[in-house]
Amino acid sequence: MLRREGLERNFANDCGLGFSLAAVAGSINAAGFLAVGYYSANMTGNVSTLTTALHAGKIAVALSCGGLVLAFVSGAMLATVLVNMGRRRAQRSVYAWSILSEAIMLAVLGGFALAAPMEMAEPVLAYGLSFLMGLQNATVTRISAARVRTTHMTGMLTDVGIEFADWLEGLFFRQDEEKARVNREKLFLHGGIVIAFMMGGIGGAFAYSNEGGYFFLVLASVLSAIAAPGLRRSAEP
Repeated sequence: MLRREGLERNFANDCGLGFSLAAVAGSINAAGFLAVGYYSANMTGNVSTLTTALHAGKIAVALSCGGLVLAFVSGAMLATVLVNMGRRRAQRSVYAWSILSEAIMLAVLGGFALAAPMEMAEPVLAYGLSFLMGLQNATVTRISAARVRTTHMTGMLTDVGIEFADWLEGLFFRQDEEKARVNREKLFLHGGIVIAFMMGGIGGAFAYSNEGGYFFLVLASVLSAIAAPGLRRSAEP
């Protein structure tokens, strides 16, 4: 899932990576909201809150939301730098290393949340989780040539609407079979990502409510398992 990129990837590769990482992102998003009161993956909402807070003169809220956006962008920038370095060196495992980096940082955040007082842990969790969501989304965007996004549900739902309309049109008007097949695959992929994000969010909310910071350690293990096949192959002669 994390070695083939761009046009080398097939439908199964995109589904496996998209569904698994969208579920993780949904879990982090829900758990982060319960922990700190912000959605770490919802940059549309954070930018909107920033603008309305500025209008209302709530400078502290505006700065908090601005920090979340900056953290998300910084994570995306780091992922891009790592991927570009790996591409220049022809290292196909760079995407797996990027996801493993996310896992390590998430484990550190989980450990910090368990060890530190909550008033100290909250801002670190808020900005840290947003950073990781930016890193993950940029990694998946680059490896899939922007066909897959795992934290950006606005874009995915837009694609679902377009593809569902195309599918309905194909029922009433003659359509090229190859075009119809591609449309069905896109509808399944993007619809599945949305469902995976929702299911991850539901599971994450319940799990964080019961386990607290330990849940971030569990998610770090899941990310490590996703990255592991790509890392093993890079070590093969």
